[in-house]
Amino acid sequence: MVKIPKSHPRRNSLLSRNAIVDATKKGLLADSALIAHGRGEAFDYLLGEKTSEIAKLSIKESAARLINAKNPVISINGNTAVLAGKSLIRVAAVLGCPIEINIYYRTEERINNLHDFLEAERMVVSKEIGPNNWLGDWEKSVLAVKILGKEEDGRIIGLEGPRAICSAEGIEKADVVLVPLEDGDRCEVLISLGKEVLVVDLNPLSRTAKMATVTIVDEVSRMSEILLEYIVENSSEVTEWNNELALKESLKIISSNANEN
Repeated sequence: MVKIPKSHPRRNSLLSRNAIVDATKKGLLADSALIAHGRGEAFDYLLGEKTSEIAKLSIKESAARLINAKNPVISINGNTAVLAGKSLIRVAAVLGCPIEINIYYRTEERINNLHDFLEAERMVVSKEIGPNNWLGDWEKSVLAVKILGKEEDGRIIGLEGPRAICSAEGIEKADVVLVPLEDGDRCEVLISLGKEVLVVDLNPLSRTAKMATVTIVDEVSRMSEILLEYIVENSSEVTEWNNELALKESLKIISSNANEN
């Protein structure tokens, strides 16, 4: 692990990059994970590497939809597991919902590696003190979070190839799916199946971002910390969300920062 001084202005970004590199070496991620992360880094740089006000509104809207969902699920790919696994396990513990591993380059080895990784992360989180203002047995709630993805007993109807494989108890059953770092094809199909899709995507121009019910244009680890706060606060008021308008606000931020630089 490369030592990065706490005073370094881009310390968090560099730590995330190193985490992705290390996880790839350990077989948790496909080689293309590095490309995806680099692409996201570029957009985050243009966003100022901070959570914008429109992103906070998007996170709050997503929190409300997750709270009001009958069967919410958090879908995690390899990059998300590495960058925000602990944070999203905390979110799942408060919501009482499962986490499902769903990856594009699906192999039994990678699924098993990611499952073991998240199980270990869950054990670490279970020993923490619960979130501020949250009432309940934290250890019990965390250990109750189901880590799905190995079952292969469900299908995303309308999608072809390994990406169609899912858990019957997770994505197939869900009415609201939080999908950090999504791909366009799956997002489109999930929407067509009547599910609400809450996406975290640093690129507001992507097909995924444009098709989602709510798009959070933010870095996944920052987003997940704020999402937890809103869910603990029980911010459950769902609005008539205009996702196109929210994306335009994010584009304005990118354009403004690009012109300044």
